[in-house]
Amino acid sequence: MVVGMWLVLLAAVLGYGAFRFLSGYPPPPIRCAALAPREYATIAAAALASYPRGGAIEPSGIDAGIPAHVDRFVAAQQPSTRLLMRLLFVLVEHATLLFPAPGAGGMRRFSALDEAQQVAYLTGWQRSRLLPRRLVFVSLRAILTMGYFGDPAVLRALGIAPRAFATPVCEADLLWPRVGQPRSTIRHRPEDVTPRSMPEPLGYDGPLHADYAAAATSQERA
Repeated sequence: MVVGMWLVLLAAVLGYGAFRFLSGYPPPPIRCAALAPREYATIAAAALASYPRGGAIEPSGIDAGIPAHVDRFVAAQQPSTRLLMRLLFVLVEHATLLFPAPGAGGMRRFSALDEAQQVAYLTGWQRSRLLPRRLVFVSLRAILTMGYFGDPAVLRALGIAPRAFATPVCEADLLWPRVGQPRSTIRHRPEDVTPRSMPEPLGYDGPLHADYAAAATSQERA
């Protein structure tokens, strides 16, 4: 009798765990190379909680394409590093069972919390007296920050997007090819050397590099 009750309890726990871990995640709105739907949901929620719409910088974490960046970043890692990153996402998503967010339903999955609860939940990790919790937050925030400040729209809003300028040709360009290329690829001639002159400052209103102009933003988020 007792054994049967324990088996029923174990089955219930396993069933709840499977339901919580796997079900209820919609397909991502973009095609992902590495992130599963549950991982995409975690990253999207964290991105929006960290960089909300109407924040100090206009593009939100979603508008800046953080989930797409994280997907590419995870896909580029070695298998061992990729596993650690996936475990990080699982911990953030389901640690509400141990550290619930304030308010009703605070033990729901992180991605299922409302926006205010998500912010409070992440703040709890950031300000925790437990060093491991703070380290988890720092790790997650580092991944999100790389994606956010790699977005052209964010760099334009901050005024630090790279400017477009013509690269001068110097004498060394006549002697050395590009890194890893043979000398036969040297395409410059003596008459191509840029005359020496006082360079003009780029200023704050010059044209942006093509990769950071407004037209590049949609490509970055794709």
